[in-house]
Amino acid sequence: MMAPNVGYIRVSTSEQNTDRQLDGINIDKMFEEKVSGKDMKRPQLQDLLNYVREGDHVHVHELSRLGRSVIDLHKIVNELLDRGVTVTFHKENMTFVPGKQADPIQELMFGMLANFAQFERSLIKQRQREGIEAAKARGKHLGRPRSMTKEQEAEIKQKKSEGATPTQLAKEYGCSRALIYKIIK
Repeated sequence: MMAPNVGYIRVSTSEQNTDRQLDGINIDKMFEEKVSGKDMKRPQLQDLLNYVREGDHVHVHELSRLGRSVIDLHKIVNELLDRGVTVTFHKENMTFVPGKQADPIQELMFGMLANFAQFERSLIKQRQREGIEAAKARGKHLGRPRSMTKEQEAEIKQKKSEGATPTQLAKEYGCSRALIYKIIK
């Protein structure tokens, strides 16, 4: 009996498509998720790590799909190899076989590509921070939409100053007392 071919597919958001990953590869069991690769707290990755056994072969489309951290990538691959599992990254054309000393050039490439995956994640975070700062500078409201208009907030403050209690105001405006306290603060 041949060792099972186990696939791992990941994209960062639910809007992204996984169709191109591992297309044409014969996979017996697939683990697929749509979450960030920033850390190892991914349900399908954990399920894969719990599922594989000695002799299995894990297939990943490209290195950055398995993780975005140099430390995490090394940890995952080394854990799989220590458990007797072969790991193949198809886009990079790299296969790591348990008990077999990796080619020094392959190890160098793995390290460099892991660093690029982490660097790319850092760039994404930096662009995101810059975008948020620019939006704030333009006065754009970020986050959850306001539940009260400015006029309603002014009314609440006025009624509070006239003696209305937060409980009465919350009932009148159909919101929580916590929101009333936040507005009158």
